[in-house]
Amino acid sequence: MLAVRWGGFCHQSLAPNQVLLHVCTYTPAMQNRHWSLGAKLGLVATPFLLLALLAISLTLWVSWQLDGGAAAVNEAGRMRMQAYRLALAAAAQDAPGISAHLAEFERSLTLLRDGDPERPLFVPWDDTVTAGFAQIEASWTHFRDRALASTNNTDQPLAATTATFVEEINGWVAAIEHHMSHWTALLHLLQMGMMALAVLGAAALLYTGYLFVLGPVGQLKRATEHIQRGDLSARVPIVGNDEFTTLASGFNGMAEHLQSMYRNLEEKVTEKTAQLEEKRARLEALYGVMALVARATALDVLAHGFVDQVTDVLHADGVALRWSDEGNAKYVMLASKGLPDTMASEEHCLMADQCHCGAPSVPGGARVIPIRSDQPANFPHCANAGYQTVVCVPVRHHSQIKGEINLFFHAQYELSVAERSLLEALAAHLAAAMENLRLSAVEREAAVAQERSFIARELHDSIAQSLAFLKMQVQLLRDARKRGDATLVDQAVSEIDEGVRESYSDVRELLLHFRTRTNTEDMAPALQTTLRKFEHQSGILAELATQGSGVSLAPDLQLQVLHVVQEALSNVRKHSGATRVWLDVQQQPYWRFEVRDNGHGYAQTGRPVDETHVGQRIMAERAERIGATLEVFSKPGRGTSVILSLAGNTGQFAAVTTGGSARDESTNA
Repeated sequence: MLAVRWGGFCHQSLAPNQVLLHVCTYTPAMQNRHWSLGAKLGLVATPFLLLALLAISLTLWVSWQLDGGAAAVNEAGRMRMQAYRLALAAAAQDAPGISAHLAEFERSLTLLRDGDPERPLFVPWDDTVTAGFAQIEASWTHFRDRALASTNNTDQPLAATTATFVEEINGWVAAIEHHMSHWTALLHLLQMGMMALAVLGAAALLYTGYLFVLGPVGQLKRATEHIQRGDLSARVPIVGNDEFTTLASGFNGMAEHLQSMYRNLEEKVTEKTAQLEEKRARLEALYGVMALVARATALDVLAHGFVDQVTDVLHADGVALRWSDEGNAKYVMLASKGLPDTMASEEHCLMADQCHCGAPSVPGGARVIPIRSDQPANFPHCANAGYQTVVCVPVRHHSQIKGEINLFFHAQYELSVAERSLLEALAAHLAAAMENLRLSAVEREAAVAQERSFIARELHDSIAQSLAFLKMQVQLLRDARKRGDATLVDQAVSEIDEGVRESYSDVRELLLHFRTRTNTEDMAPALQTTLRKFEHQSGILAELATQGSGVSLAPDLQLQVLHVVQEALSNVRKHSGATRVWLDVQQQPYWRFEVRDNGHGYAQTGRPVDETHVGQRIMAERAERIGATLEVFSKPGRGTSVILSLAGNTGQFAAVTTGGSARDESTNA
């Protein structure tokens, strides 16, 4: 047992191998007052702090005195030098110099007598120093008179008087230095006292730190070690009202909680494990349905996969997935699992509200319906199959019923909150997936219809008209053969041959259009390929030039621009009679494509494009489809240009100018 009494406080601790450390604080006048840890440490440190501040203040004051005395010694040394200078000036009969030295010596005396307020310069006065300074002032009066008299009398040298006067100054300086030696000794004493105070303060703080901090910390440490070894009964006694009291209270509460948790830990672990397993099963089911939704591309695959997932998760004896028409008048079974064949066949299509399954008028949410033996007419197929419970989950998409999920159980079944939430989440994913499949099918159908419309328009605008022209020429050939007109027969055969060649060229151009691919990064390669094919087919030289650098057009816009360029080049080949074609591409401040030819051109009438200008009309339709405008410029003998201005979705503008004759004035193809 260790008991320590200090300053009215009693601090008591047990042996090191025991857990308890008892700290009590009491005084006769303060039996009910408790001191916090900060107050205790502050009470110990305050006396040492005050003593340290006092010692530091005294040290600074002594240092200030020493600084002022040192400055006074320096000024007294200057007085000795001034006395010698004054003697030399008197010997040299230098009246102005004597006056200057006298004035300077007087200033030094005044400075030593009154001190200097701007810097630490003051004489450490005592009886000896005061008497010495009075002697110097008296000697100075005699010395000053001799110096002034020496200017008129050269027979009275100041050498002996100067030496005597300087000796008096030296004696006074020695008295000052003797006085300062006492201050220096006092300074050293104060420094030694400060060192001793620092050592004592550190020792006191270490002792009180051990008594008030390290002891309680050691107590907590030992109690913690007991708990780590499995002894959950270890406690820390709560004594006093400081911070360690709060810490001990918290530690005891934690130990009590750990002990209570340890008593039923196995039960809680089992409960948490079951909850985690349930959540894992739910997450696995959700992930499974999401993976099924991601990879399913057909309704049959999605329906059967979903039924399998629900059966495995809910452990149902039978599952049916029914889908409703748009008016919710009937429910068709898309997929089932575990149902008898007769039941699946009989309930393949249920009319709305025919039985408890397929009832859109009931409130939303999952329903648990017991199959009662006294009402077999309401559940004929379920009762025959031996089911006792059916769970109906509506499948909704944007508050509209799309279908229903039915789960059948051979025993009485209660749906938990977690299972209800899981079923409703799975139904929502299923509804979204089936709606996406429907929208994808609609999009594919629309894309096919659009492509067919595009092909039909291309065939109608090119090959169909050429075939109509050939049909008329065949009729003319028949008439010429009946009349025996060989000239008309030859002319008709030539027209038919030219028409067949023209149709063949149109077919090749259509195939070229259909196979055109664009580059999402740069349009130049596609344009270069188009020009090379044009040169190969027509024998007309083509040149590509680009300027600037801008943001690329979208792929669909690039494709339409290429088709306009190809149509313009086709018109150049058919009608312009040109020998060269130039395609200039400008990307800033907006896109601009210009195809120029050196053909014969044509005279523009200013009238709108009619049905006889098939190529130009096709280009105008393409421009209108992408929100663009088409302009054609031509003069006889000076070639032709077609200009397409495109406004993109991003607000940027692309101008496409395509040259070539593009006149179609003399053709219906």
